[in-house]
Amino acid sequence: MTNWRRPTRWWAELLLLGLVYGAYSGGRLLARGDVQLAVDHGLAILRFERGLSIDFESPLNRLFSAHAWLGIPADFVYASLHYLVTPAVLIWVYHRRPERYRTARTWLVSSTLLGLVGFALMPTCPPRLLHLAHGFTDTMAQYSAYGWWGAEASAPRGLGSFTNQYAAMPSLHVGWALWCGVLLWRYGRHPLLRALGAAYPLVTTLVVMGTANHYFLDAVAGAGVMGVGFLIALGVERLAARRSAAEAAVPDSAATAPGAGFRRKSTIVSGGWETSAGELLPAQRPPAADDAPATAR
Repeated sequence: MTNWRRPTRWWAELLLLGLVYGAYSGGRLLARGDVQLAVDHGLAILRFERGLSIDFESPLNRLFSAHAWLGIPADFVYASLHYLVTPAVLIWVYHRRPERYRTARTWLVSSTLLGLVGFALMPTCPPRLLHLAHGFTDTMAQYSAYGWWGAEASAPRGLGSFTNQYAAMPSLHVGWALWCGVLLWRYGRHPLLRALGAAYPLVTTLVVMGTANHYFLDAVAGAGVMGVGFLIALGVERLAARRSAAEAAVPDSAATAPGAGFRRKSTIVSGGWETSAGELLPAQRPPAADDAPATAR
């Protein structure tokens, strides 16, 4: 019987996550799309936000670009933490709460794949790549001398051309941070761990806006994608639980008996007559006295 709540072997999980990350990286490259279309989408989001006065990325970016003690740490957070914290939390759940691991992993994978769909359907130029007239500063380029990233993107220096810089909608930085935060808050026992779970998504949201890598609505969309992914994970868990319950309801003897699954028929071939255990067949019985051949008197 399949046990949904028991994680598979670590190497199988590592292979699966490697394939998902490969699909994520490849999907971002394939979804580059038309640059002008991406710029149009970015400007449309910015106009919508400014019409509602929710363009929080604008003042945050001015603050981060004016103060290096805020901008440089924010760039490091943006360029590194999602690569470190996300797998660390997944490994932590694998060891500390193995009965919840499959659901957490399915949640992460399904949300990431949904994010790839968003990149493909709506390529979006981030604020940092808009014309300077819109008031944004690319802090990754401004402080590139302090980190391993180049002026092109948050990728390592010289590899900017191998990433899609027009994949701002939705923000999976925020989505993954929310995933980490929920798991740490839900399953962390120490108050400090739960506090980190609450702070990490908030800090990530401020960072992605302050570095001009995402609009506020990108962050909202990232949280929405994680919400849909969570519902998908719950649905998969329920289906797996029903399957396990159905398997448990079938006795092992019935499941392994020859002919199981066919219409059950009586296997009695003696016409209803019963025999005792160990009784010999007629051909194997010794001749009885009454059955002895008659002899001449």
